[in-house]
Amino acid sequence: MLQVEDIHTYYGDAYVLQGLTLVNSIVGFTPPRRGRILFKGVNITQVSSFETIRSGMGLVPQGRRVFPSLTVEENLRVAARSVRRHGWTLERVFELFPRLRERRRQLSSTLSGGEQQMLAIGRGLMTNPDCLIMDEPSEGLAPIVIQGVWEAIGRLKEEGLSILLVEQNAALALKVVDYVHVMAKGQVVYSARPDELWANDEIKALHLGI
Repeated sequence: MLQVEDIHTYYGDAYVLQGLTLVNSIVGFTPPRRGRILFKGVNITQVSSFETIRSGMGLVPQGRRVFPSLTVEENLRVAARSVRRHGWTLERVFELFPRLRERRRQLSSTLSGGEQQMLAIGRGLMTNPDCLIMDEPSEGLAPIVIQGVWEAIGRLKEEGLSILLVEQNAALALKVVDYVHVMAKGQVVYSARPDELWANDEIKALHLGI
């Protein structure tokens, strides 16, 4: 569904990405100067972020970035797109995260970090994506909150939603992913199935601090 070929991305003159994907490059915030990004067989390398999202790419950004002046329900409704095969509606999001139903009239700026992360995921789902990119979903969350978020991610996976998960907590990520790419200094240094990575003590010690 998503294919990235030898992309090279810069912030100004700073060379930050060497033949590797990055969330901002895939979504269209910082298009690469070289390489290709294909989504569902279509070249989206230089496509605007707006058009990328409309094509079926969903995003749960790092830092959550909910709209603070809007209520929970307004945050979800503003992202709503036509229902595709996954059929995400307001009610389905509330079923996945009952806490959001309880907070639906509350300003998102007053939510806890965990509730904001649930809202960010729910907002991404409301675009009814074919592929959902999740950027550091466990960042800044307490362990008990992370467990609930990870259970939700596992449920999404079981329902057949394609997910690209960017996560520094390797032990946590390995619980839900099917395939792993280890990044270091802007490059992929190792790719394998989770069980293969877990059995590779050298890679774990060198790049994951395990």
